[in-house]
Amino acid sequence: MSLPSGFPLLDRLGASLSPNVDPKEIVSKWFSAFAKTMGTDNVEGLISLFIPESYWPDVLALTWDFPTFIGSDKTEHFLEDRLLSSKPNAFKLRDEYLELQQPYPDLVWIRFLFDFEVGDVGKASGVGRLVPQEKDGAKRDSKMDHGFWSARRQQDVAFEAKEPSVLIIRAGQGGLAVAARLNMLDVPTLIVEMNPRVGDNWRNRYKALCLHDPVWYDQLPYFPFPSNWPTFSSADKASSPLIAGWLEYYAEAMELNVWTSCEVTTAIRYEASSTWTVTVKYSSDGRERTFSKIKHLVFATGFNGSQPNIPTYPGTDSFKGQIIHSSQYKMASDFVGKKVVVIGACTSAHDITADVYKAGVALYSENGPSIEVADRISASFPNAFSVHGFAQRTTDMIAGLDKSVALNHNATHSRLDAPSHTRDLLDGLSKRGFRVNKGIQGTGAMVLYLATGSGYYLDTGASQLIIDGKIKLKSDSLIQSFTETGLEFEDRSDISADVVVYATGYGSARSVIRKVCGDDIGNKCIDVWGFNAEGEMGGSWRDMGVPGLWQLFYGSITFQVFGPSNQSNGRKLFLARDAP
Repeated sequence: MSLPSGFPLLDRLGASLSPNVDPKEIVSKWFSAFAKTMGTDNVEGLISLFIPESYWPDVLALTWDFPTFIGSDKTEHFLEDRLLSSKPNAFKLRDEYLELQQPYPDLVWIRFLFDFEVGDVGKASGVGRLVPQEKDGAKRDSKMDHGFWSARRQQDVAFEAKEPSVLIIRAGQGGLAVAARLNMLDVPTLIVEMNPRVGDNWRNRYKALCLHDPVWYDQLPYFPFPSNWPTFSSADKASSPLIAGWLEYYAEAMELNVWTSCEVTTAIRYEASSTWTVTVKYSSDGRERTFSKIKHLVFATGFNGSQPNIPTYPGTDSFKGQIIHSSQYKMASDFVGKKVVVIGACTSAHDITADVYKAGVALYSENGPSIEVADRISASFPNAFSVHGFAQRTTDMIAGLDKSVALNHNATHSRLDAPSHTRDLLDGLSKRGFRVNKGIQGTGAMVLYLATGSGYYLDTGASQLIIDGKIKLKSDSLIQSFTETGLEFEDRSDISADVVVYATGYGSARSVIRKVCGDDIGNKCIDVWGFNAEGEMGGSWRDMGVPGLWQLFYGSITFQVFGPSNQSNGRKLFLARDAP
């Protein structure tokens, strides 16, 4: 799939990249005109600085939302509506991040960063990419505390004298990160967690669970992992759960207000007062506490709501073995001597099958920009542009590198060198009957993740076990029903099983919202996750269609750190980042 027909590629322009290009001079001239025009009502003059196929993602600055305006017509309407009222001013170019980049031989741009202010609301930053054209610390408490801290914290957590302004449902990495941000802004915030301890959402997962994202990709706001933290964090490290323990410590160190062993049972919206009345129930004794002045209700329950998706098949009741969902799986030793069948083909399915077998039954850049800057650069890249051809090029390039590596044995220092085992892996899986693909419209795993949150696996060893036949695979027929001893398929074949594990993912985020807020509110909510018509993420982090209601997705820790100020020394940056 090629980029939009009007996009200025070098071959379309009949041009090549000159070695005499002065990026700073080009950007300075353009930026001077841009900054001057942004301070006026001259929308027509501003539009003349953009190509017709331009992309303008606005991350809160002028719209308090996350829209992307594609093309000069939509951008013009946006500016006519928001430019004068937003009053952008004080534009300043940041020379240290100005860089000429050439992602592909025919695609080149100059990337630059700048700072500005939005009226008297606050400070903002921007990222621009110029393409060629045809010629024509203030939060520290300085007071000494002589033994009063514990009593003060108990009062803060209890909310006896006042009500929280924000109530967050669940104390996973997402809920904790948002609460930490709000805490630094002096916004009274309460987190309600159904489990007995913070971190139990990880502590209760299967023992073999390990993050597939490296440590520098998984930081929490204000509080970086120590330098001896393992690259890939495990949910359980010996007898001490690593991630779970860190989250629990984070909540304490950041002085976050968390109620554990509690559950939000109902939330009622009152339009006249723009508030929520929220009832919280203690699981220990059934006591209830009702808040009537909640301004913002935040569902930090994941994009799928953490509700297991369990298919139904005829004959389930007749099966004499055990049926569980992957969320109930703990460790392979529970099934020693038994035959286990896992239904599914994504991450949990691979992890569990590999764990059962073994029990006998990233790419980063040194000296990259700080994560704060890297987040903004990444967030500025329009998803719509990726889907319109950029991501397909990347996917094809990776596949091409694997094919061509055999021809480059002598080019040991070439950037084109790549391990050929990836191509061998895909071929081996295909021969075994595993159905592989390049994602949606050939865009690879990242766009698939952003669109559906599933359908991929980052190999950590299970693929080779499938290729070697150590993990058996059946993909030639759909399941028809359970039998007393296993599963029967539509082609009349069958498999015997003692244990069946559904690695079939989870349900919809809106199912949790419906359960707490009712169907009327649930029907008003927009879809969570996936792309909207502008190519931006739906639901998460933005207006849900109901004032004061928010849904945050953090299935991966990576998605809660947009804009951290002190989480890295700036020397390492994982390059798979694709969305805020």
